[in-house]
Amino acid sequence: MPFYILAVLLLAVDQWSKYWTLCNLELGESAPFLNGFIELLRVHNYGAAWSSFSGMRWLLVGVTSIICIAILVLLLRKIVRHPLGVCACSLVLSGGFGNIIDRLRFGYVIDMLHFEFWPTYPVFNVADMCVVCGAILGSIYYLFYYEKYDQPKKVEESHDTDSSV
Repeated sequence: MPFYILAVLLLAVDQWSKYWTLCNLELGESAPFLNGFIELLRVHNYGAAWSSFSGMRWLLVGVTSIICIAILVLLLRKIVRHPLGVCACSLVLSGGFGNIIDRLRFGYVIDMLHFEFWPTYPVFNVADMCVVCGAILGSIYYLFYYEKYDQPKKVEESHDTDSSV
């Protein structure tokens, strides 16, 4: 249950940071955040990562919704039970819902975090960080823990020794 609380808190932080950005920065305007590391730069992203699928709002809403529904099924049916897997799913859900909310409300995603030391790296937001961290944790979970902890137990075949025919 704590992971679900984390997901809701991260979704709230994502939405708050986007609201703050809308209220305090004009489109294209920047402000210092962590000097020399990250600046706040208001950008509207009409696509997905690196503006791929730009202008395909409903496709992105649909695909992201399907992914979120699939993850919810994994969690609700307790197919994923290991804490690392649950945490990964919760992070991806949080980020997915954060960006779906933006696409439904505005038609674009509000991005604001920009690496000052890597000018060509795309501007991103808290939801994007959740999705990336969740995907990394999910990969670690799948590679090292899935088969040990979350695979359904195989039912041993019973060998009848009853000789009466």
